Amino acid sequence: MLLVIDIGNTNTSLGVFDGENLVTHWRLTTARARTGDEWGVHARNLFALAGLDFKSIDAIAIASVVPPLNFTLKRMAEVYFQVTPLFVDHTIETGVPILYQPASDVGADRIVDAVAAIHKYGAPCIVVDFGTATTFDVVSAAAEYLGGVIVPGLKVSAAALFGATARLPRVEIVPPRSVVARTTVESVQAGLVYGTAAMVDGVVERIAKEVGAPTVVATGGLAPLVVEHCASVQHHEPWLTLEGLRLIFERNAVRDG
Repeated sequence: MLLVIDIGNTNTSLGVFDGENLVTHWRLTTARARTGDEWGVHARNLFALAGLDFKSIDAIAIASVVPPLNFTLKRMAEVYFQVTPLFVDHTIETGVPILYQPASDVGADRIVDAVAAIHKYGAPCIVVDFGTATTFDVVSAAAEYLGGVIVPGLKVSAAALFGATARLPRVEIVPPRSVVARTTVESVQAGLVYGTAAMVDGVVERIAKEVGAPTVVATGGLAPLVVEHCASVQHHEPWLTLEGLRLIFERNAVRDG
């Protein structure tokens, strides 16, 4: 079986594939201070709770946007699973030409998301990933990674707002009853949720003028808070990145074989 790991700035997602079947998955807080041994013990505990044998893992693929954790995860994979992990970056064969300049600046998660979206929905497409940042990854009709847009994520925007104002309260990020809010709490919620949704629709509209009529796919840990309010989003794929990691691993395993 294949263990896939997506290391983000805020969250880490893990999944176990048996062939094309995603057997189980987890979303954890990214703990940068955690050692390789701690990662290994944590992984074993997750496997035990899911009723899986960690010894059944014969391959690991990792997408990381937190470089200091790469060595830690490599050691964890080699010590606890006895496999050398495949780290995804711009040099890995994905089947998707990267036109971004320089290609090394493209986050591994963005490459992986694009691969999975093309596989599931074809091209052109846009992947909107709601994470620490809200990113838009744009794929041309020729299945080329063109680039995209990066804006502050929901929680980052909220933290900036609360930190820069003396009277606005910290609020739970949920959709309020109405766009026209009647309380300060709901006013902030409306701005965060409906403002983000409107931003997504506006950016997608502008991108579509440049690349044609793309399929729009949403993913990321914060997507459930926003996607139902976005008119432009056609598909919500919570585990898109994990699927992309599987596809890239299988592509490279075939080439190596």
